[in-house]
Amino acid sequence: MRQFLIVLIDTDTASDDAVALIMAHRWPGVCVHAVTIVSGNVSVQQGGKNALYVLEVCNASTPVYIGCSKPMLRPNNYAYWFHGEDGMGNKNYPEPQRKACSTHAVDVIIDTIKTYPGEITLVTLGPLTNIATALLRAPEIASLVQRCVIMGGAANTLGNVTPAAEYNIWVDPEAAKIVFHSGMPMEMVGWELSRHEAALTSAEIQAIANLGTQTARLAIECNQKSLDASMNVQAASGLMLPDPVAMAVALEPNIIERQGKYFVDVEITSELTRGATVVDELKVLGKTPNMTVIWAIDTSRWKEILSHCLAL
Repeated sequence: MRQFLIVLIDTDTASDDAVALIMAHRWPGVCVHAVTIVSGNVSVQQGGKNALYVLEVCNASTPVYIGCSKPMLRPNNYAYWFHGEDGMGNKNYPEPQRKACSTHAVDVIIDTIKTYPGEITLVTLGPLTNIATALLRAPEIASLVQRCVIMGGAANTLGNVTPAAEYNIWVDPEAAKIVFHSGMPMEMVGWELSRHEAALTSAEIQAIANLGTQTARLAIECNQKSLDASMNVQAASGLMLPDPVAMAVALEPNIIERQGKYFVDVEITSELTRGATVVDELKVLGKTPNMTVIWAIDTSRWKEILSHCLAL
């Protein structure tokens, strides 16, 4: 078995995804095999450009692959209101020098997992369209993934795009339902884990800015619109970074303070609760657990990991 972590990142690259990408490329002992792009916060084309730009800032040559351009059954619902029309806070960053590779992201996901059976840590930062499509085409890959860390859902708490649903799951609930029932070894890192004590305070934001690295500047700069939206629309206490929190869980599982295995399903028929992740916390349904739900993390350690990565 290899002595380093092989990571495959599936993302709808916007401002918090950008920070997660930086973390994966700065954490010791990690090999980011590929970055695959899915439609979500922005179009797949824009998400690809954003990922390539972030990788340039990291001086990384990780290949980027474009995936599904819309949810499986529903129209696109971009998060311009939160991340800006370019997904990066409308900062008008320059065009990346590299282009995305020509192979479709779904093919890369399937081939990578089959090439490294039992070794891939799959980290999903956007809607699950690419992953569900890969599973429909090659269901056998579910048993070949070592670990799948999903930034998505809300564990019996309020949503961030509707009262009941978190954005990534809400965008493509049908895809999420396929993935949740696939049998992969999955961990749900709900958006609520980035709230309250996990949110960056003004002093912590300034401390990161003061690190003086190009990655630290990018992390704070491109998330300014997200910070404004978080505080003015979602009554947040500071800058919430759901994708980086999920990446921290993937990179250092020891930050998990409370977790458990439960049966989790996704609502796909009700418009009122579309995309809600229903966690059978009390196990009243008597169904076999299909998901490890992360209930709490060490917020101090999460912030240490973030600062460490952005200081390099």
